[in-house]
Amino acid sequence: MVEKLNFSSIVWREGDTYVAWCPDLDIASQGKSIEESLDNLKEAIELYFEDKDATIPEKKTTTIVTTVSVKTHAKTASHLR
Repeated sequence: MVEKLNFSSIVWREGDTYVAWCPDLDIASQGKSIEESLDNLKEAIELYFEDKDATIPEKKTTTIVTTVSVKTHAKTASHLR
């Protein structure tokens, strides 16, 4: 029987590349689009579990990724625009 596991993933852009990272397993991959980076991450995770020494992390609460807004001084924020 095949067990289906769900893991958190975070995607960000670095130049022309998207990086997808699974913090639960500390595995990352990349691609030219968000979808490609996630597909590559899925493949990397599947390859990880093919290793006989791979371990499944303990189940924990779902990771929530969100953004927060903070006020900052104009001189420090000018490079962020």
